[in-house]
Amino acid sequence: MPRVRPPAVAGTFYPADPGELRRQVEAHLAAAAPAGPGKRRVKAVIAPHAGYVYSGPIAGSAFAGLSADRDRISRVVLLGPAHRVPLRGLGLPAADGFATPLGEVPVAAEAAAAVRRLPAVCESLAAHAPEHSLEVELPFLQVVLDEFDLLPLVVGDADGEEVAAVLDAVWGGDETRIVISSDLSHYLPYEAARATDRETARAIVDLESPLRRGRACGGVPIDGLLTAARRRGLEARLLDLRNSGDTAGDRQRVVGYGAFDFLEVA
Repeated sequence: MPRVRPPAVAGTFYPADPGELRRQVEAHLAAAAPAGPGKRRVKAVIAPHAGYVYSGPIAGSAFAGLSADRDRISRVVLLGPAHRVPLRGLGLPAADGFATPLGEVPVAAEAAAAVRRLPAVCESLAAHAPEHSLEVELPFLQVVLDEFDLLPLVVGDADGEEVAAVLDAVWGGDETRIVISSDLSHYLPYEAARATDRETARAIVDLESPLRRGRACGGVPIDGLLTAARRRGLEARLLDLRNSGDTAGDRQRVVGYGAFDFLEVA
């Protein structure tokens, strides 16, 4: 029987009602500032993964640029940090699909088989079951894209080179996009967070890795993308940089959010 990973945070991180969820996602995408002209392909994005009331506007900035290629994209490689279950390496789900209130997304079986052979990759139902870092990105992808397959990987105790090896194995061509799920600084005062996140954003745009410890909860998957981006000559752009003090929280202890894309240089 097909095994589908059910949503774990619908109704908390984002609306459980499909109509309201779609309306919120479409509003965040519509409000995204244009990234600027250019015909270069967006190969990868970094998007935040907090509750939509906090990070939804910044996530919209990350995903809006994929809409131009929606007819060509058929596979998304999605990596995010493990928040709740300790994990060595990168974890595949024991599932054939992921469900959200907007429907089911099939897991890309061939891509999963390709990375399963790598020494840092394992299968972990436990790590995926409660994890929000991948799940909150799916409604944005479901609204922006037509039908697509998903390679979802939770990243635990790993390093950037191990992540880069996984990305290399499934880099693909025009049909494949990479999404890294990460927030930035955590629980700093507002002005300190802004300064810290500006420096982190500069390092990402300059493709400098590894990121300094504590700068991003998805720092390891980001490091892997930065390593792969340097090798392949990608150019990174900052699209949006805000924090919870700008969206829906107080300014005493904030969480930082950044949206970035990575362009293939002709």
